[in-house]
Amino acid sequence: MKIGIIGVGNMGGVIASSLIKNGYALNLSSLKNISKELEGDYEEMGNIEIAKNSDYIFLAVKPHIYPVVIEEIKSYLKYQVIISIAAGMSIDKLNDMIGSDKKIVMTMPNTPAMVGEGMAAITRNENVSDEEISEVEKMFNSFGKSLVVPSDTDFNGLGVAVGCLPAYVYMFIEALADAAVYSGVKRDDAYLIASQNVLGAAKMVLETGKHPGELKDMVTSPGGTTIAGVKSLEENGFRGTVIEAITDAVEKSKNM
Repeated sequence: MKIGIIGVGNMGGVIASSLIKNGYALNLSSLKNISKELEGDYEEMGNIEIAKNSDYIFLAVKPHIYPVVIEEIKSYLKYQVIISIAAGMSIDKLNDMIGSDKKIVMTMPNTPAMVGEGMAAITRNENVSDEEISEVEKMFNSFGKSLVVPSDTDFNGLGVAVGCLPAYVYMFIEALADAAVYSGVKRDDAYLIASQNVLGAAKMVLETGKHPGELKDMVTSPGGTTIAGVKSLEENGFRGTVIEAITDAVEKSKNM
């Protein structure tokens, strides 16, 4: 099996590095400076050659470049599975660009993939087999976790959330650190404390299987300091603000 990646920039480079480390053979285009960082089984070639010689093809170029690249390669596509990682795309858009008879997978990965802890939402059109989508899952699981959703409609909100959530978490970490600095903690120590707490809390949710509310209750003693902070968060619209941020991002994606 050969995997092609057209556009090996930031996210394309992360995908390339992870797949090579996990034993995949790659055909790559537009390597820029990242070739110095890659070690393993890959070959650099043009877009048409990638289309001819790959079983799975990642389109890792910017969304506005999609029409140009697709027009260049689509006459060479027969059995290949096309994997989009671009924001603002949909299965319907990709079907129109590439052809509704082609095998198309739409994904939304995120930047924590750079440290092997990414999250990716995945969906497909009706031409992609269960075996093929399982192979795509394995690729994305090589640099984090993935979730396949059954329809393009389900994908819209989930895909946007996956792509945007790291930014909101970074803002939360920054706010936690600012509070620590205000209390007299050194900046570097504040970021360590905030980041480790977010990491540890996330692992508790994933590994215990407990509801986040239950885990929150485990550290909120009656009349204690934690519940005082929870009260302040609720009074200042913490949950509502987070929900509104994500729904606004979803609405924005529909108009792109």
